[in-house]
Order: sequence, then structure tokens, then C-alpha cells
Amino acid sequence: LLKLGGYGIIRVLPICPPPNTTLIYPFMMLALWGIIMTSLIGLRQPDLKALIAYSSVGHMGLMISATLIQTHWGLSGAMLLMIAHGLTSSALFCLANMNYERTHSRALLLLQGAQIIFPLMAAWWIIASLTNMALPPTINFMGELLILTTLMNWCPLTIIITAIGTTLTAAYTLYMLLCTQHGKLPHGLSLPPMMTREHLLLALHMIPLILITMKPNLLF
Repeated sequence: LLKLGGYGIIRVLPICPPPNTTLIYPFMMLALWGIIMTSLIGLRQPDLKALIAYSSVGHMGLMISATLIQTHWGLSGAMLLMIAHGLTSSALFCLANMNYERTHSRALLLLQGAQIIFPLMAAWWIIASLTNMALPPTINFMGELLILTTLMNWCPLTIIITAIGTTLTAAYTLYMLLCTQHGKLPHGLSLPPMMTREHLLLALHMIPLILITMKPNLLF
């Protein structure tokens, strides 16, 4: 739904009258403040699926702020981020559901130490978390870099809010990764191994992301 809303904003804003600066400010402030608020909520979130959902909302705050400026770089960065985060967020939700199918709980701490018995799942977790943090040279990083450049050219003060939001994004993503993969495995859990269909599902998320990263001009 977030990606559909972003698509609607990109398609509707160009056919509207030229935006007035005083009209943009309230929506821009809400979008930028939403990045920090959702990141702070994510840092205190014990529910794995809720944490991933808040992460998606925080990234969409960046996308909305870029589309409101209506520049070529802003729209290109918004489109890149929507496609990249659509794949990344979906992969994270798939991993969270795999944890839920084995533990019947969405608690972050219940499957700590999972890399001991699920090393391949831990590899998928690391790849998805690094792309969620917009690690260079992923397509997530390219989209966020275009958006940050657009916002800084529009108003230099926005770099403070976006820098805080980027730092908090890395913080709660690492918190999610460490809580689910490191630590001491709880006793009394009977955990079935990963199946081939689960690896295939995650590969179908990550392979397009890697291919787009290698040739981003397909989207431009």
C-alpha cells in the first residue's frame, strides 16, 4: 500500500497546479518528522513484524519528501527507493514469517542465536538487513543518495533530520539482526530446518535487487 500511495503521488502531483511553497511546508515537516518518529518507535519495538513495518513507513517518509519537491533527481530517487525497498521489505517480511512458522511468536528475542542452527537463513538476514540500511553500492543507497541531495539543495537544514533518520535506521536494523541471530538459543524449541522453497523465495527477492544494482540505468 505504501508503494501504491507513492505511485499515486508521483502521477497526480504533475497534473496539479504548481505547488505553493507555503502549502508544501506542512507536508514536508510531517514527512521528515515521521522518519525520526518511526525510527525511534522501531528501536523500542519487541515485535519483529511491527519493526519491519515501521521501517517501511520511515523509508516512505523520505520518498514523500522527495516527490513533494518535484525535481528530476527527487523523482528518480523516489522511484529507485520504492522499487528497492519493495523488494527488501518483502524479503524481511518473508524472513519474519519463517521465524513465526517455527516459534509461533513474533517476539524478537525468542529466536536469538538462530545462526547456530540456521546458518543459511542468517546469510539471508544479513543480506536483507544490509540492503535495508542502504549499504553502498546497493540500489537502496543510490535512491537515498539522490533523495538526500535533493532535500539538501531544497533546504540545507534538512540534512540534520535526514542524517538522524539514517543513523536511527542503521541502529534499529542492527538491533533486529543481533536480536534474531546472535545470543544464546532458548531451550525447549523444536525447530524444523529450512526448506528449498524458502531459499527460492528469498532468492527471487534478492536476485532482482542485485541485478538492478549492477545495471541501475534500466530504471532511469
